[in-house]
Amino acid sequence: MARLEIRGNLASQYPDVFTAQAIDALEALASLDDDQKSVMTARIARRAARAAQRQRLAFLDPSATIGRTAITVQQARDGDFIGSDIPHDLKRQWIQGTGPAAKRDSKIEKSIRNVAYALLSGADGWMFDGEDALGQLSTMSIDNQRNLKLAIHHDPLFLGVAREVAGEMNRWAEGFFKRPIIADWETQLRFTTRMFRARGLHLDDRHVRRRDGHGFSASIVDTVLFIVNNAARLRSDGSSIVLYLPKIQTAEEAALWNDILNALESHIGLPVGTTKVYVLVEQLEACFQLMEIRAALGRHFVGFNTGRWDYINSVADAMFWDPSFVHPNIDAITMTYGYMRNYEDRVRRAVSTPDKLGQCALWQGGMEPNIPVGSEAGVSSGMTRAVAGADREQREGACGKWVAHWKMVHIVRPVWEKVGEDNQLGRTFPRLGYTQADADGLTVCDPAPRTVRGARDLLSVGLQYGNAFGQSMQAAALKPADFFGNEDVLYLMEDMATGEIRLSILWEWLHKHAIFTADDEATGVKAGDTLTLALFDRLLAEEYAKLRSASNRDVHDDSKNTTLPVAREIVSVYVRDDVKLPWYIDLLNITLGQHELTEAKARIARLAQAFRKDGTRITENLDWSA
Repeated sequence: MARLEIRGNLASQYPDVFTAQAIDALEALASLDDDQKSVMTARIARRAARAAQRQRLAFLDPSATIGRTAITVQQARDGDFIGSDIPHDLKRQWIQGTGPAAKRDSKIEKSIRNVAYALLSGADGWMFDGEDALGQLSTMSIDNQRNLKLAIHHDPLFLGVAREVAGEMNRWAEGFFKRPIIADWETQLRFTTRMFRARGLHLDDRHVRRRDGHGFSASIVDTVLFIVNNAARLRSDGSSIVLYLPKIQTAEEAALWNDILNALESHIGLPVGTTKVYVLVEQLEACFQLMEIRAALGRHFVGFNTGRWDYINSVADAMFWDPSFVHPNIDAITMTYGYMRNYEDRVRRAVSTPDKLGQCALWQGGMEPNIPVGSEAGVSSGMTRAVAGADREQREGACGKWVAHWKMVHIVRPVWEKVGEDNQLGRTFPRLGYTQADADGLTVCDPAPRTVRGARDLLSVGLQYGNAFGQSMQAAALKPADFFGNEDVLYLMEDMATGEIRLSILWEWLHKHAIFTADDEATGVKAGDTLTLALFDRLLAEEYAKLRSASNRDVHDDSKNTTLPVAREIVSVYVRDDVKLPWYIDLLNITLGQHELTEAKARIARLAQAFRKDGTRITENLDWSA
């Protein structure tokens, strides 16, 4: 008997995505949903226990066995496991782009342009996002899968769109670089390695659920649909099957991912280890278990990525109970800031540790969010910063980095072209340490400004992000409202991670009585004052008013009486509540598609009350029958 159901008539609407083979594979892996629910329950329990005991994260006991494996922690740290070799199409990944494969509310011919821009960009790899940058309204997650399948299978519809997009990209490049960037569009389409980021274990799917009415793991849905629909074609093209795995907190969670991949590969007849995975190190707890995560993923694991925003949010969340831990302004938290430089150093040491066969792993650097759109001075300054950031990561040993927009590829890629080495695997770094000093370094904060200006920026972008999510733009070009119209200040590509950290820092400042380091004339705040509830409410009202009066370019007019009020309610509840909710996205998902503020408020209250009562997260789609 079938254990799963697909929402409405979506199976018949998307027969090319929900194929018989895909549905069969989903059913075959359905029992692993219980395991997913179990590890998520354990996650919340660990968080609550640490808060109750006022206990910081620590390294694992070397004699312990990694959950779901027979590998001890010490074996993992010693490299006493067999990992993966590096496939030919992953050896040179100087620049990887990221972004979804679909647009909202668009016909296929328009929606699939996202894939064409990506594969014609000149990026060495493109991570097509099913998670933080992909809108979840309506059928976008399924559209994302359909578009990827059309592109991977060289469908004539996609090829026709790609031909048109190549011309547009060259016209832009002629103006910006004074030269074209695509010589032969058909050859260029075959250059970029196609990768997919599945949704994290913390999320349930919106269109597939258990027949008992409970939510079903979005991680399993994404992985099954991508691999079942595309594995054969990728392999026949000589390409690897590559996933990015997000939001992993522990080696046991990594082992669950390994079990999901093993089960799927076995079910469809692929050799175990065929699928290769990068792990995004986006969680502080994961940084305490890097070698253990490598070992748990075994033959599937090829590399780590050092994403910045999610990681900052995870540090804030892991330390929410500690009144002595308070962040500065968000723009001060760069990759060279305090705990961030120690995080990056641990990742590069982990990938340079050989396994039993002498194999090391890859390190892909963090995101470049700048977009070369603005005034001449603004673009020049932004691009200088972008290249300097890439230079630093290359020197530190990264194989390459991410960019958030295709226009950035040819700006940043020359940093690695000049060096000419495929990757950093020939470089050696000291082995990882596991002392108390090593642990303390992962939460050290450097002195830096904390200002009312910083609070306004957090609020403005946090509100805008919530509004964009409600409009089904999980990736959006944003900047604080006070800089609307100022072309010297560039928009940055923001996704869920940047929304998460802004609300986390605001919560931190309010509930830990963060002290401002400078005077603010407009509010009368003096250095040494704290962010009070009254001041927070005032700043929220003022920043919200700026968005209400902004032009349609910056805040869509059709959102100002629909999704923007809902975004304000979410920000207010999240930041004001004494109980810190672990995921901003839970609040966004539960109100997705709800433009009636009264109903949205009721759902937000329901979610907050459930978590406050016993740590329950509401993750299923409440609008299943709509």
